[in-house]
Amino acid sequence: MALPHIELLYTFSGLFVGFLVGLTGVGGGSLMTPILVLLFKVHPATAVGTDLLYAAATKATGTLVHGLKGSVDWQVTTRLAAGSVPAATVTLILLHRYGMDTPGASRLIQIVLGAALLITSLALVFRPQLAKLGAGRQSVLTQGRTLGLTVLTGAVLGVLVSLTSVGAGAIGVTVLLLLYPQLPTTRIVGSDIAHAVPLTLLAGAGHWLLGSIDWSMLLSLLVGSLPGIAIGSYLSARAPDALLRNVLAATLTLVGVKLVMS
Repeated sequence: MALPHIELLYTFSGLFVGFLVGLTGVGGGSLMTPILVLLFKVHPATAVGTDLLYAAATKATGTLVHGLKGSVDWQVTTRLAAGSVPAATVTLILLHRYGMDTPGASRLIQIVLGAALLITSLALVFRPQLAKLGAGRQSVLTQGRTLGLTVLTGAVLGVLVSLTSVGAGAIGVTVLLLLYPQLPTTRIVGSDIAHAVPLTLLAGAGHWLLGSIDWSMLLSLLVGSLPGIAIGSYLSARAPDALLRNVLAATLTLVGVKLVMS
């Protein structure tokens, strides 16, 4: 059996995206899947499936770094997973039943992906304002309501991530800022990255069973992304947050419009 071929363009893409994921908690599916679809002309279903396993390995590395720094709130992570894992399972069962290889399914994935990117860009732009709103409403949210909304957020992310590989980063972090304004941003980012590991691993395994994984491409991406996310996670506390957030938002808006309109 021949060894998988390492494609340097995929590797450099993995390095770039992995660095952004570690730095901001955003950029995995939000950037990698569109890069594969628009730049490398990969079938949307294959791009989503491959990116999910790529994200699982990449964010496991990020979780290790954030965990060693003490910037993961495991209670928040568990609450998110309580909603996302069942929702992802149901979504994958439906995908298996109705198929992903038809032109209609491919177009649906591309449109949902574009819409998810546009929502992600809005979440990035208005994150500071939403964080202030969350801080102002801290006394309104009871512990039970916070728990329920966190599980519900996980469920929504489970569906989105299974369909598009997008959502676990910017959208998840933004909602957590609203629900847990008392937590430092670094801890929220670390918790969100940790939650993405079981979610993307489950969704990626489901896509593996559906046959939508390109293993050679996956290996090429991981060669670049693993060192990238380790470096980004280490430097996360020193990142110019506003500049990175706005650049990412502008990029995701352009890509989202391109996906929806193409």
